[in-house]
Parts: sequence; C-alpha cells; structure tokens
Amino acid sequence: MSSRTDQQSTPEASPPAASRAASGAASPAPPPAAGLHAPSHREILTIIGGLMIGMFLAALDQTVVATAIRTIGDDLHGLSLQAWVTTAYLLTSTIATPLYGKLSDIYGRKPFYMTAIGLFVIGSVLSGMAGSMYQIALARGLQGLGAGGLMSLAITILGDLVAPRERARYQAYFLAVWGTSSVLGPVIGGFFAGTPHILGITGWRWVFLVNVPLGLVGIAVIWRVLHLPPLRKVEHRIDWPGALALIVALVPLLLVAEQGRAWGWGSGHALLSYTIGVVGIGLFLAAESRAGADAILPLYMFRNRTFSVGAGANAVIGLGMFGGLATLPLYLQIVRGLSPTKAGLVLIPFTVGIMTASIASGQATARTGRYKVFPVGGTVLMGIGALLFSRLDPSTPMAQFFTYSVVFGLGLGFVMQPLVLAVQNAVPAKDMGVATSSSLFFRQMGGTLGTAVFLSVLFSTVGDNIATAFRAAAKTPSFLAAVADPAVASNPANAAVIGMLKGGPAPSLDDSAFINALDPRLAQPFLVGFSQSVDKVLLLAAIVMVAGIVLTLLVPELPLRNVSGIQSRQADERAHDERTAAADERASDERTAAADVEVAVNPATDGQAGAATD
Repeated sequence: MSSRTDQQSTPEASPPAASRAASGAASPAPPPAAGLHAPSHREILTIIGGLMIGMFLAALDQTVVATAIRTIGDDLHGLSLQAWVTTAYLLTSTIATPLYGKLSDIYGRKPFYMTAIGLFVIGSVLSGMAGSMYQIALARGLQGLGAGGLMSLAITILGDLVAPRERARYQAYFLAVWGTSSVLGPVIGGFFAGTPHILGITGWRWVFLVNVPLGLVGIAVIWRVLHLPPLRKVEHRIDWPGALALIVALVPLLLVAEQGRAWGWGSGHALLSYTIGVVGIGLFLAAESRAGADAILPLYMFRNRTFSVGAGANAVIGLGMFGGLATLPLYLQIVRGLSPTKAGLVLIPFTVGIMTASIASGQATARTGRYKVFPVGGTVLMGIGALLFSRLDPSTPMAQFFTYSVVFGLGLGFVMQPLVLAVQNAVPAKDMGVATSSSLFFRQMGGTLGTAVFLSVLFSTVGDNIATAFRAAAKTPSFLAAVADPAVASNPANAAVIGMLKGGPAPSLDDSAFINALDPRLAQPFLVGFSQSVDKVLLLAAIVMVAGIVLTLLVPELPLRNVSGIQSRQADERAHDERTAAADERASDERTAAADVEVAVNPATDGQAGAATD
C-alpha cells in the first residue's frame, strides 16, 4: 500500500540512496508558496490555545484516575481489576506515540491531530458511561490511542509554524500546561471521586466526562485556525511490519513493567513477557532495516548524534524523573497521612518551578540562540533535588519539602523543552514528526521502566526497614508504654500490630490505610520504615541523574535555524528543483555533444539520415 509524503533534503543524516529511490518518484512541484508568510504572534497564540487544550487533557488523564480509581472500583465491584484501567491507557498511548509521528510526516499533521483528539473524546464518553471495570479498561485503551498523538503532534505542529529560535519561547507554554495539569490531576480526581452526584450523574464519572466539552472546544479551534500549506508529495510505503513488530515488542514489556511486582519478576508470566518482548525488538529492528526511509523509526536517524544522544538522555531523564516522582505521593499519603487531594496540592511547588524555568529558558534561548546550558543545568538541579528528597523523614517540615520541590521543578523546566528543541533542530524538516514523537516515546519508556524498577525497590525493601524500625522502637519507653496500655490493646484498629508483636503475621502493605488508624506510637515504625525506603529510591534517582548529566553534556549545540519547518521544507523543494533542472540540462548538453561527436567521426551517418528523410 502506498501513500504520499513531503520530500525534503536531509541536513545532518540522510537515508541511504537506495531507500530514497525505493520511496518513489516526486510528482510535479506545486507552485512556489510565494504568498506563505510566517504566522503572527496572535495567530500562533490562537493555534497554541487549541493545541494546549489537547495537551492539558492528555497530561491530566495520566494522573487524574489515580485518586479516583478506588471509588470507581468499589462502585463497579471490580477493585481487583483497577491495575488494568491504568495499564490499558499506558499501553495504547505509548505504542501510538511513534506511529502518529511517522504517519503525520506522510499524510500531514492536522488530520491526525483531529483524529487523536476525536478518539480521546470518544474514549472519555465511553469511560464515563461504563458499567464495569472491563468496559472502562477498553474505553481507557481508546483514550490512550488518542492521547498518544496529542502531545507529540502539538509540539510538531509548533515546529512547522515557528523557527527553532522563536519556538523555544512558545514551547514554554506547552510545558507549563503539562506541569500544571499533571499536578492538578490528583486534585481534580479526588474532588470528583469524593462528590456523590453532579447534575444527577455519579461524581466519579465526571473524571472522564469533563474531558468532553474541553475536547470539543479543542477540535473546533484547530479545525478553524490551523491551516498548513500543501507541500510536494512522493510515494511512500506504510511500514505495517514495523508497526506490528512494535506492538509485539512493547505490549509484553509494558505489561510486565506494570504487573511484574504482582506477578513476581521471575514468575512464568514475567519470563514469557521478557522473551516475547526481546523477540519483538529483534523483529522491529529487522523490519525497520528493510523499510529504510519508510520506517516508523528510520534507523539512519541514529547516525545523527543529536538524535541518538538525545534519545538516550530522554530515556535516562524519564527514568529518574518519573521513577523518583512516583514515590513522593506515596510518602505524602502514607508517611504524612495526607488525602490524595491534599497531596496533589502539596505538589504545586513543582509546577511553580517548572513554569518559571520553562519560561526563563525559552526567553533566553530566543534571545541568545544558545540552549545546551539548560538541559545540562536542569539535570544537575534534578540530581540535587532528588538528593535533597532522599533526606526526607516523617518529621520533615513542609516548608523544606516545598523548597526541594521547587529545585526539582526548576530542573524539569530547564530539561524537557530544550532537549526536544535540539532534536527538532538537528533533523531534516521531513522527519520532524518522527523526531519529536521519538523523543517523547523514549522519555515515556524510560519513565515506565523507572516507575517499575523504583517501586519494586521500594516495596522489596520496606518490609526489612519496618522490621528494623520496630526493633529500634522496642527499646523506647513510649513504644513499650503503648504496648502495655490496655486502651491500645483493646482498640480493634491496633489488633493486627499487637498480634504481630506477639508472633503473628505482619499486616499487609497492599492496603496501607490501616496505618493512619493506628495509635501514633505503634504507627511510627511503619512511617520510619516507609520513609527510609522512599529515601533509598530517591537516592537511586539522584544516581541515575548523574548519567543524565553526562548524556546532556554530549548533546551537540548546533546553530538554531531561523526558518520554520514548513519554510525549511519548501526551501528544500526549491533546492531539489534546481538540482534536478541542472542535472537535466547537463544530461541534455551531454547528449548533444555526443551527437556532434558522432557526426564528426562518421559524416556518412548524417548524410544517410538526410537521404532517408528526403
């Protein structure tokens, strides 16, 4: 099956000549877009407004369900299936991200952005109407198919419209929206889950239904204001084998990352997932090698140092960032006893740091054209922030926690935008969709791996840390007094711990709600042990960020282009036309010269040709 795509030259890493030839011949060039003008600041802001709605929805839905899932599971009598609601969304959004990038390079951005936000809205409606956990899991999978394109295509469309140097200023808005919606997710989810009914509809259903009006507004804005000029077309094959192999590789690996702690990392299910995933990766690499320039993720792009080092940096930063941050809500809810809504509010200083750093780095990049200092400095700040967080204990003042959050948030704001900008600037305009979606894909894969590994470390060490804390507490007068207190022993909330101290089984940490009901003296060892495990995870995150610092130092700092993606592609087309015309002229001259030589060597040939004509 073939499709049509824009044809451009490759500034830093070009596909093999054979692959380009296999892609097909160019159709006649369209008239030069002499009337094309750079969009005004007002036009860009209008388009960005529509794109930011989609990004807000995608980022919000990564966190909003977490605080509502227990209420949803209880209401639908399927709490044991809650993990699949999250896993379905993660699977489809991760797999869809690189597919949107490649297909938008072939067919154009607007149709696929409209498709993405449409799928997301339909999935939201179905989730809000679901009558079982299985139905919600399927609907969340549909939501994920849309969410995979909302963020990557938004940043890619901005790259089409705005030159890299100015792009940094506008990308700061996207990052600010991402940070805000990620932090507000738990707050909004907790509010809806805690409200019995709104407008006659069960409160938790609004977790999904609230997306519908916002999504429809986003569709209307983009449909009306986003107009990208047509560009030259060439024939391309859709890389169906690569898409299938990508699914085979990612589904089992993402499943084991999400479910491995419950299955057991060495269980039969886990080993089967590892095996299928590795086979899938091999099949994917083979398919991409055969597809050449038509590949979903063209392997020739890894010869581009900025792209390859940026992919590694995004993966490592995602691992440290998402993996480390996954433990902080647990610290706030379990160790500090905060509700999910209050825990979300406590994380607002992260947003302050992210917004401040993203706006500052965007403005500085637009003025100076320099950007490498920000990801390097950002990873340093993230490492320092993680190191500071590794000193948390049950009595850490909240003001101190806020300070650590601002430091880590500043690091995030400095890192995320410039890395994507560097990759976009280093690849040819025709590959911008693939480059952008791949950057986000590697970051998301790193985050998935980090969350799985770090939560596994946390829960594999928390039992020993709690036992150690109990042994230390057993020597303190206050703990001994609590154990001897008849009122404590007669309270049913303390029965499990009292029984454990008498040789019975330890309470399960799968549901930690019992800790908040314990006598404070009996609860303290749980809080200390859990806090120590959180500290270990965040120390590991700080160590991971050292690798991130090294990788960001290796990212080349290329001069930022002063033309947008569309203008760059049109310039490539004109250059291609000039080269083709020059080659045709040389070929014509060579044929004429060869004919003249033939006449000079064999005049009879010319005479015979003339006689034949007579």
